Amino acid sequence: MSLSPALAQWRKTERAALIARRLAASAADHANWSGRIEHSLRAGFPLLERLVVGFCWPYQGEFDARTVVSELHRRGARAALPVVLGKGRPLEFHEWWPGVGMVNGAYDVPIPDGTPALTPDVLLIPAVGVGDCGDRLGYGGGFFDRTLAALSPRPLTVALAFELSRIPTSDPQPHDILMDFVVTECGIEAAVPGGLEAVDVAEAARRAEALLLERSLPSTPIGKSN
Repeated sequence: MSLSPALAQWRKTERAALIARRLAASAADHANWSGRIEHSLRAGFPLLERLVVGFCWPYQGEFDARTVVSELHRRGARAALPVVLGKGRPLEFHEWWPGVGMVNGAYDVPIPDGTPALTPDVLLIPAVGVGDCGDRLGYGGGFFDRTLAALSPRPLTVALAFELSRIPTSDPQPHDILMDFVVTECGIEAAVPGGLEAVDVAEAARRAEALLLERSLPSTPIGKSN
């Protein structure tokens, strides 16, 4: 997963600028954009209620998925947060539910304390930058790319970002895995050959179900435990 020095430096510079832009957004804008993303997730991905949903603790002004994931949990989903096992290794996901005990993990990001590991069926993945092909610029550790490469069947992937995170491209490399969907405050886009296509919530739901079937992911309700 090594990058050329020039590409690594470009991504570092772009990442810093995008994070600064996100952190500079007003609290009112952040709340407004987040509410719209939550609506798209609820309306466009009803299948989440029966799956194991991996998501991330909010970091550096990201969209905070905890509200919508808490709702999904109440409706039957199981949820899990990523745990960093070490540099160069895939992430492990441990079960989370509202009120579970937490401890500080890598980068001082909270992780569940002693809960079981789960294999996610879908990943809600925050993006520092989103390219026009569904490519995602992350924080530079490569954790999600390694994780997606290691999981079989591959989970559904939904990148979550604000519109201010748009970039023409992250210059994706062979190891960079494109997202299945991108959700911003402006709606839902599905990855298609060569780019992203805006879809309404009904079409997003249909395509997500088709991907579940194609990848042999669960299509029946799961049991919930905490």
